[in-house]
Amino acid sequence: MKQFFKFMFASAMGFIVAGGILMVIFFISIIGLVSNLEGAFSTQQEVRVKDKSVLHLKLNQAIVDRAERNPFEDLDLGPFSQAGSTGLNTLLSSIEKAATDDKIKGIYLDLSSFPGGLGSLKELRDALLEFKESSGKWVLAYSNMYSQGGYYLASAADRVYLYPEGDMEWKGLGTSIMFLKGMLDKLDVDVQVIRGGNNKFKSAVEPFIREDMSEANREQTLVMLNSISKQMMGDVSNAKAIDIEKLNLFADSLMVNSPDDAMKLGFVDELKHYDEFLEELMDSLGVEKESNINYITASRYHRSIRSKQATKELTANKSSNAKNKIAVIYAQGAIETGKSKGAETMGSETITKALRKARSDSSVKAIVLRVNSPGGSALASDEIWRETVLAKEVKPVVVSMGDLAASGGYYIAAAADAIFAQPTTITGSIGVFGIIPNAQGFLNNKIGVTFDGVKTHENADPQGINRPLTDFERKKIEQSVERVYDTFLKRVSTGRGLSIEEVDAIGMGRIWSGLNAIEIGLVDELGGLNDAIAKAAELAEIEDYTKTELPKTKDPFEEFFSNLFGGAEVSVLDYYLGPEHKYFKKVRDVKKLQGIRAQMPMEVEVVH
Repeated sequence: MKQFFKFMFASAMGFIVAGGILMVIFFISIIGLVSNLEGAFSTQQEVRVKDKSVLHLKLNQAIVDRAERNPFEDLDLGPFSQAGSTGLNTLLSSIEKAATDDKIKGIYLDLSSFPGGLGSLKELRDALLEFKESSGKWVLAYSNMYSQGGYYLASAADRVYLYPEGDMEWKGLGTSIMFLKGMLDKLDVDVQVIRGGNNKFKSAVEPFIREDMSEANREQTLVMLNSISKQMMGDVSNAKAIDIEKLNLFADSLMVNSPDDAMKLGFVDELKHYDEFLEELMDSLGVEKESNINYITASRYHRSIRSKQATKELTANKSSNAKNKIAVIYAQGAIETGKSKGAETMGSETITKALRKARSDSSVKAIVLRVNSPGGSALASDEIWRETVLAKEVKPVVVSMGDLAASGGYYIAAAADAIFAQPTTITGSIGVFGIIPNAQGFLNNKIGVTFDGVKTHENADPQGINRPLTDFERKKIEQSVERVYDTFLKRVSTGRGLSIEEVDAIGMGRIWSGLNAIEIGLVDELGGLNDAIAKAAELAEIEDYTKTELPKTKDPFEEFFSNLFGGAEVSVLDYYLGPEHKYFKKVRDVKKLQGIRAQMPMEVEVVH
């Protein structure tokens, strides 16, 4: 027994000592990492743009309307440094500033696919065209592989180069929706769905109750895709002088099978190895050595802009005219109650607070609400809508739609003085639904879990997932869903100056392209964020103004520790699973479907 206690004591001491050593190593690592971060941040604060620089747009991260600052972007930290996103606002402001910056001689588009939505794709392409027209500077595109979306963006360049043994896609647009009914059937889970009104196009519930697209969903999606495809085909036709009929033929017949095909058919200008492209780039910059090419990324260039802008505003604020501001409020992600979580979740608490702040600030003369959302909670959507109405009573409110502004995303936009969208924006989807899973079969039959209880009144027991709804309960939920749908129709009717019947006719949960949305009165003008800002200034009758962005972004150190101790899941899974991470996210997001939802299809993935 004595030997036993001696052994146990030695083992315990060894465990404690080893644990202590590991803790010391951990904290030393954290201190070292923080020191590196401090060095990286101090470097970020001072960015000098050299003469004969080229703005290097390397689009290899997800593009969102506005990205949180990534504290790992200058460090090699595996999934943390690779993860994150690029803000469209960063790209657009960098391109706009580069047009008037004598030190920037041109833009190098370095891309294969386009890691963003169709609205962002169109907006960025338009910015490149404006850059060329206003500055007379060049844009060169080079890649060893162009996806269709990547090529659409590259077609805005003066010269498009492709690696001689590379690849290029040209096949038209397609959609992909993941259906879960087969899996749910195997698990013995029944999904109870209640839709409001004649919502035959409201297909957000289809992945849970069908194994394929309904005819109504197929119809609306095809109309939307044809509208977007027509816009993209027309833009490429204008850029590369290829007839639209030929572009359609090339797509239908998959005639772009090799780099030689891409060149012979007029898509690319030359086939070049990377070293040959570098020679072209050196000639364009007027330098003789590769080492003399001064690349500057959009993120670094944007830092130099912010630094100069801050100094400019500090000086300008001494004059009364410069106190005029336009607040740009970024409302991106699925709409839920509570606080926003990065670009994935738009929290009603966060957005309403930003709207109140902009409304009560006397220096803010107008508000631009940038909406990029598939919708979500109907309650949260109404809370945000209410704040837009209150803001509109005090100052102009203009909406700029990004890739998506559908269902709840349209709900929060409906009250604005003016609504802008890209031709390729997906919007509409005016409709609501309720969804309650019944997992009684799974719980009872698959894992042997049963429930029992007592209640004081007939309907006092909770409506959980452990039993099906009674007929009475379903009827009550249907009444609630109908009430929310009627409210949705009234919000749009009042905001857009349409009758309830007119809104219902173009509603029914149907999605539209931005181009179609103008024709039916859901959108006022085609254009991007800068167009919406210009309209806001016009409505506010101001010429000199500065922009302020809300909600305020997190401090980089706060963002770092948030990622380290709770937010790293997305970063790590994106890094290791790549594109397959989307399937995990779809299943994970099922748990968010609580309450009455104003939401478009679970996800319509447009392959571009």
